[in-house]
Amino acid sequence: MRARTAPLVIGHRGAPGYRPEHTAASYELAFALGADAVEPDIVATKDGVLVLRHENEISGTTDVATRAEFAGRRTTKEIDGTPLTGWFTEDFTWEELATLRAKERLPAIRQASSTFDGRYPVLRLRDLLEIVDTASDDAARRLGVVAEIKHATYFDSIGLPLAELFAAEVAEAGWIDNPGLVVESFEKTVLGQVRRQGFRGTRVYLLEDSGVPADRAAAQGSAAAGYADDLTARGLYALGAAAAPDRVDGISVEVSQVLASGSVAVSLFEDDPSDIDVGAVTSDLVDTAHSAGLGVYCWTLRPENTLMPEEFRRQGRDDQWGDWRRLFSILLHSGVDGVFADHPDLAVAVRDEH
Repeated sequence: MRARTAPLVIGHRGAPGYRPEHTAASYELAFALGADAVEPDIVATKDGVLVLRHENEISGTTDVATRAEFAGRRTTKEIDGTPLTGWFTEDFTWEELATLRAKERLPAIRQASSTFDGRYPVLRLRDLLEIVDTASDDAARRLGVVAEIKHATYFDSIGLPLAELFAAEVAEAGWIDNPGLVVESFEKTVLGQVRRQGFRGTRVYLLEDSGVPADRAAAQGSAAAGYADDLTARGLYALGAAAAPDRVDGISVEVSQVLASGSVAVSLFEDDPSDIDVGAVTSDLVDTAHSAGLGVYCWTLRPENTLMPEEFRRQGRDDQWGDWRRLFSILLHSGVDGVFADHPDLAVAVRDEH
């Protein structure tokens, strides 16, 4: 059995509970609030520059829709099998994207963050690596990056190989051998491609509770196995098999996959979150993955009612906070190796209380 250590707190896109996601202010604040690492989402521009956006469609996170000079770029595309209409990073050069300003993605839920709309530019991956280097020096400890590569199969299909671009970028920045760098994706194929490009750090496979990975769907069509197959005991042991050329080092799963279905409500009757019988309200996924040699990460810890599991919501508006401390305590004591949090200070506070 592996020794249990305090889980890492990873600022999910920085600290988007307080500042618009993927901005310098969001990342810098995450570290100021005690995060051990931050998580950028990585997509590409037309000229092959890696930029940080939640998706390659950017109307929800930038002011592009208000920019008359880019009105003609609005289009409809199919991304990983889903039609999307908007503006896409791969239709812009970096010079053009650099003129845009970020905005809050969930303004009705995060009104405080939305007051910072229009203040911060879009960042490149190289900009973030410089921020982390500076923050590490200031904190006198090594801070990390958990980099999520988005829509790799799609970008490959249009001549923008994200694995190659990523490996080249982190090598140039002196990060390819940095122990603080983790790469993750919902597509396992790109994790193997990154390794073949010279990356030897930790590779984490993101798993949803339903659906089919885009890389498998593109390669195998209707015969493709879904994420559910990867989440079985057999699937987890296959992912962590030491001899497999495409093995991964860890998995990253949703909050709902760590909680035990149907039993989590018992936690609401405890007087003190520290008294919760965590084993009674969590699934066996973490222990099974650990026995298969896999690290386990969990996403995303959020306090707002509408973004929490139903059992932890309180009466009130969607943007008001639910029973976040109890939920965070369960997850941080479930045995996971790291959690992604939109408010890193809340996760750090709960983790360090006990």
